[in-house]
Amino acid sequence: MNNFWKAVIVLSAFIAAAQCLQCRQCPVGIFGTCLFGRDVTCNNATESCHTSEAQFNATGSITLHIRGCLDNDLCGKTLTGSLLGAAFTTSFKCCTTDLCNGATSVQLSLTVALGAAILSFVWGMWDL
Repeated sequence: MNNFWKAVIVLSAFIAAAQCLQCRQCPVGIFGTCLFGRDVTCNNATESCHTSEAQFNATGSITLHIRGCLDNDLCGKTLTGSLLGAAFTTSFKCCTTDLCNGATSVQLSLTVALGAAILSFVWGMWDL
């Protein structure tokens, strides 16, 4: 009988893990490029994936794009705040299926981005 309860607990853990939402995570995205992007499994309490934009009010030209897991209470909201004295506005858009917040732009790892920058610099020097 003891083995029966162990099996029930293990099966319950697998079912709970299978129901977790998967989202695209992008902690920093700028100029259409996601730095450090990856797919993550959200915890059981998280019901939504999000795509957010943080726009700095002073310049209006710098927009940060952020993706990841988010609780439903922030979905569809717009928040304001400040970072080092610069005011910004952040808006949250949510969806509820696996990887629904996937990138519409090219996702580059930091290594690839730096490699491309170095290659273009070296290539540009040959043209001189």
